[in-house]
Formats: sequence, C-alpha cells, structure tokens
Amino acid sequence: MTTFLETNRRSLTRAAYAVLAILVLLWLGPLILEQRPARLIGSTITGLLVGGIYSLIALGIVVINKASGVFNFAHGWMMLLGGLLFYSFFASGSVSPLAAGVLAALTVIMVITTAGWGALRSPRSLALGAVAIVVLTVLLSLSGAEWQFIRAIAGAVAGSVLVGLVVERFTIRPLIGQPLFAMVLMTLAISRALNGITQLIWGSVEIPLQVFSWVGNLGLPMPIRFDARDTLGGIILIRTELLFAFALALVAFVAFVLFFQFTNVGLAMRAAAEDQRLAQSVGLRVRIILAVAWAIAALLATAAGVLQGGATSLSLNMPLLALLAFPAVLLGGLESITGALVGGIVIGLVQEWANLLFPGTQAGTELAPYVVLMAVLVIRPDGLFGQKRIERV
Repeated sequence: MTTFLETNRRSLTRAAYAVLAILVLLWLGPLILEQRPARLIGSTITGLLVGGIYSLIALGIVVINKASGVFNFAHGWMMLLGGLLFYSFFASGSVSPLAAGVLAALTVIMVITTAGWGALRSPRSLALGAVAIVVLTVLLSLSGAEWQFIRAIAGAVAGSVLVGLVVERFTIRPLIGQPLFAMVLMTLAISRALNGITQLIWGSVEIPLQVFSWVGNLGLPMPIRFDARDTLGGIILIRTELLFAFALALVAFVAFVLFFQFTNVGLAMRAAAEDQRLAQSVGLRVRIILAVAWAIAALLATAAGVLQGGATSLSLNMPLLALLAFPAVLLGGLESITGALVGGIVIGLVQEWANLLFPGTQAGTELAPYVVLMAVLVIRPDGLFGQKRIERV
C-alpha cells in the first residue's frame, strides 16, 4: 500500500484537487443560480474596475521586489501619504513660495545626490538643479482653482519622489549586504513611521478627494445606469468615478511598461533585477538603479492612492488595500509585471463575487482572495507567471 501511494502520489494529488474543485462548484452553483443575471454582470464589472487599481498597487510592490528582492510592507502607507500630498496641493487655493521652494530644493538635492554627495561639487549638476528648483517652485506656487490639477500633480510627484529616495537612502541602502529579513523588517518599521506621520499632519478623519468632480461636466450620468429589467432582471449600475479610475490606472500601468521596456533606465533596471552582481560587473551603478526603483514605486503608490481616494476617499483604511494587493502579487508571480495585472484583476473579481454571494460578511475582503491564493500556490508555487528558480548546491 505504501509503495502504491508513493508511486502514484502525483496522480492521487491531482485527483484529490479535482474532487475538491467539484465539491466547491456544487456548493457555489446554487448560490450563483439564485442571483439575477443583472447583479452578476454588475458585480463582474465592478470587480474588473476595482481589480485595475489593485493591479497598479501590485505593480509598485513588484517593482521593489524585482529590484531588491524585498517585499515592501510600507507600500500601503506610501499610497495614503501620496494621496494626502496630492490633496494638500489640490484643496489649497495657494501654496507659500517658501514652502514650495523648500520642497523643490529637498527633492532636487536628493535626486542629484543619488550617486553620492560629491555630485553637489559639479557645476553642471548645480546649474541643472537650480533650474529644476525654480521650475518646480513656480509650478507648486501656482494659485487659483484653474491651476489646482497642475499644482497637485507637481506637489504629489515631488513629494512622492522625495519620500521614495529618503526611504531608500537612509533605511534600505545601509542594509545592503545584510540578511534580506532585515530589509523586510525595515519596511514594516517604515510603515509604522508613515502611519504616525500621516496622523500627526492630517489627522485620522476620512477626507474626500474630489478629483473626478469634473466628470459631471462631460454630460455623463453618475452613476451610469443600464436598464435591463426586461432581459436580465434588473438595473446594472457602473460607478463613473471607478470607471475613470480604472482607465487612468491602466494608462499608468502601460506607461510604466513602456518605460521599463524601451528606455535606457528601464533596461538597466531589468538587468539589475536579473542579477545585481553581473549588472555591477558590466558597469551599471546598482545603487542608483535601486534608488530609481524606490522613487518609481513611490510614484506608482501615489497614483494608486489618488485614484482610489478619488473613487472612494482618503482614510486610514486605504493601506489595507495593499494587503489585498499582496495576494495579487503572489498570485501573478513575485517578479512578473504581467502577473501583477492579471493577479489584481482576478482578486478584484473574486472579492466582488464573494461579496455578492455572501452578503453581510467579510468573505470578500478577508477570506476569498486568500483562499484563491492558497489554491493557486498549491498548484503553482511560483504564481501564474512566476519564474522557477532552481538552486544547485
């Protein structure tokens, strides 16, 4: 009997998985058939739209993991901080030129000194830095409601890049060469620090971010309604803000992919992600690449925070979305950009379907994504698009 089990272990395991899948389908089948088609379609559309934002969140986590092998547990709080920075410049009628100049100067100095503080001795770097500080200060100081988007975008970009570079420079870079677990713990410490900073400056009150208020001027209904009572047994509702957030998330995702594939910086990031020692041996400055990766991850976190805040609001619950993005990252593959997109959409769909089938429970947010994750990892431990790495001893 033992010999039979050892010989046919793989076949028996697959048969057990198949039986389990059939049992799950038999359990969920009646619940699905009880739902009206309109509600199923509405939940599917909502899940797809929500999954687009999850994909953007997952992409930021994948960027850091590809660059340094670190799972960034502070990404959710970087999202909230970026969204709050955008809100501060968006909601204020004007910004003090002194405050704008300080933010611009700090950001430019951190960018120039990415390779080392010796870059401040270069006349060319100082000249370019001075021009960048002046331009950025002017953009941040624009007053009036007609300039609020330009002012907010400039402020959010400058602030998020500054945060990403500061985190890399003073917390991650000193740990290079140390056990990877030390970096992971550092990201946890960063998350708690950002938690305190956001509450100290902006408080803990939920803040509405009216970035999609202009949608009504386009003549689109809010929400979009499809009357399908005669055919599908109900009305399909699509939140207009969520639709625009999904579209902008896809634009940001595609922009990063194009940058990653067709620019010299993207090529250097791909080389460093494959093998840091080999990349360094051919002359690439890996530390600069890591700093760029953290700055880009902070930008992606800010974009996700602004879009999610515009679709819902800015609150202390936003960092919890990163916990839903972690299953998306693992589901798609830790180092796969395509996997981040697919994983985010799958998790969004699973979450909305679970909320539909099990109303009044936390099955959609706390159970279903992780059950799907466990099921996929049992079958494919590297994720749907993950790379198998074989270590030879």
